[in-house]
Amino acid sequence: MDEPVVAFEIGRMLVGDHPALFYLEIVVRTAVIYGYTLALIRWIGGRSVAQLSMVDMLLVIALGSAVGDAMFYPEVPVLAAMAVITVVVGINKGLDTLVERFDRARSLIDGSTIAVVRGGRILNDGLRHRDLSSQEIKGMLRVAGVANLGQVEHAFLEAGGGLSVFRREHPRPGLALVPPDDVRPPPPMTHPPGQPDAHACCTNCGALRLPASVLPDKSCRDCGRSRWTQATLVRDSEPGLID
Repeated sequence: MDEPVVAFEIGRMLVGDHPALFYLEIVVRTAVIYGYTLALIRWIGGRSVAQLSMVDMLLVIALGSAVGDAMFYPEVPVLAAMAVITVVVGINKGLDTLVERFDRARSLIDGSTIAVVRGGRILNDGLRHRDLSSQEIKGMLRVAGVANLGQVEHAFLEAGGGLSVFRREHPRPGLALVPPDDVRPPPPMTHPPGQPDAHACCTNCGALRLPASVLPDKSCRDCGRSRWTQATLVRDSEPGLID
């Protein structure tokens, strides 16, 4: 029968029940497993964290368990851990080969590029495809330095998760992204303004409409929301104007 665990027992917490020589074994285990894993990673070709695909992320998770356990668990044989690491890396290499040779495999394994903004308007079909919200895309655009949807001609969510933004040479009126909605919501537009060239702008997707056709509370035909604000030029929504 196992002895009961004594809480906060310093010897058990810091040293454990292993003999002193086992710590030298840990050093050897760590060096062997680390060196072997590094060699395999070099073989499959390393990529930066920003370029990791879904398969690469799975590789990192699987290797984390196999490598870590073999370094300090005495009941895990080093050769068994090396076998697991070899199989995991081999599967990853095989999937990488499929991705390189076959477009269908690339789409199934890594996913595909999705258009999320076109002509200053957020595309809800693209958001549904990746299970994203318009607020998440707006945040990614702000990270890319975009202050107004009127600056954007196209934006694509890449298979690896990055956002590619292509700006207009001459910005048009659009939905202001700065400040964020949770910092200061866009002022609602409830009736047509006095300016004849003013446009109503959907606060969710940025679609532009003539004020008389949607105010005060008609739904946006692109996203179904019914909250409108006045479209602004980028100079009217620059970060420096937050007060």
